[in-house]
Amino acid sequence: MSTALVYGLALSGDALADQLVGRGWRVLVADDKGTDAKRARARELGTTLVEAPDEDAIAALVREADIVCPAPGVPETHPVVGAALAAGTPLRTEIDLAYLWEQERPAGPRPMLAVTGTDGKTTTTLLAAHMLAAAGHAPAAVGNTEVPLAAALDGPYDTFVVECSSFRLNWIDAFRAEASVWLNLAPDHQNWHTSLAAYEAAKARMWAHRREGDVAIGFAADPVVMRNLHAAGGITRTFGADGADYRVEGGHLVGPAGAIAPVSAMTRSLPHDVTNALAAAALVLESGLATAADVAAALATFRHPPHRIEPAGEYGGVRWFNDSKATTPHAALTAIRGFERIVLLAGGRNKGLDLASLAGERDRVVAVVGLGEAGPEVAAAFEGCCPTYLATSMDDAVRRAAAVARPGDVVLLSPACASFDWYPDGGYPARGADFMRLVHEHVAKGAA
Repeated sequence: MSTALVYGLALSGDALADQLVGRGWRVLVADDKGTDAKRARARELGTTLVEAPDEDAIAALVREADIVCPAPGVPETHPVVGAALAAGTPLRTEIDLAYLWEQERPAGPRPMLAVTGTDGKTTTTLLAAHMLAAAGHAPAAVGNTEVPLAAALDGPYDTFVVECSSFRLNWIDAFRAEASVWLNLAPDHQNWHTSLAAYEAAKARMWAHRREGDVAIGFAADPVVMRNLHAAGGITRTFGADGADYRVEGGHLVGPAGAIAPVSAMTRSLPHDVTNALAAAALVLESGLATAADVAAALATFRHPPHRIEPAGEYGGVRWFNDSKATTPHAALTAIRGFERIVLLAGGRNKGLDLASLAGERDRVVAVVGLGEAGPEVAAAFEGCCPTYLATSMDDAVRRAAAVARPGDVVLLSPACASFDWYPDGGYPARGADFMRLVHEHVAKGAA
């Protein structure tokens, strides 16, 4: 009987351990932080959770294992990775093993599409799945979502759209997709990867195992993506606002075969919405899984996921938006470029990134409210450009924004930082939900 060490028993690790046990593997599970729920889950898997093992204990676990499966939250600098590399024990990820199991499916493997990038992955993944549904498929949006690929293998699906974070791609040996898109690359996750070059290399692994006929799609305006796309070889396509295979022309989304859909028919058409739509359209059209008519129908009915430039209301001529998912300057700048006069709420726990880059769009920002630990850093970036304030809580931030905003302005929560200073347990969804609640509680009430 083969033995697998699953390190990290959260969503992805749990799904992988469950599949391994069901396929006859002996499974060891360990986690840096034990909880009652994880201990109970380990018992259900027929094993015992090893909690916060030291380096000697990790080395002993690795010696027992034929493969080591780090969960996505386990960085490449973690001792378990070092121990596996030192011992020559293969590192395998959840999407890699799930892909291999899918290839062994008695009825044959189902089509897979893949999406990676620093920002926009979830929206593009969900949009592509929505397009597939419009084409009559039963798709699963999996990977870096609420459903790991391993957990969906036994589901009633006929296609998969896999959101591929760098964490999931880092150790793959086999995973590939019939069509795959790389949206962009900007500094992020430097607390997980050893360097920005390592982050880029992990993303590029999405194209490492392509077969003849697989299509690689890249963002024409991103030089890093394009460099890797050219290196990938094979069949390639590009997308972008202009100068690409999938582009905007005469007010329409256009592909190599002609017009796809009018931009005006989209449920939302901020600049990044348009490029995400082009990327998703390229995925489903190049794979032959949908038609232009299916894409058009999906774009007219797509509901954007929460916390991504989500409307929070309009009161007294001021529009409020929740973009709590923007945890990097690159993501925040994407939102900022969608509006003209912005009261910006930004800050939180910096992920080691350059927040001064936010001031590159200073002409759009009329006031700044700094949040949390990085609030002073955000305020300093805009010093001399516009009024800046420091908030002591989200309640304080909303009140300050309401006081300074004028008719025609947009109040935008786009933090460019993680949320774990003020929201240690709930992450960006808790931050966004709190913002939405406070806007409705204070601003809407005052406007009534």
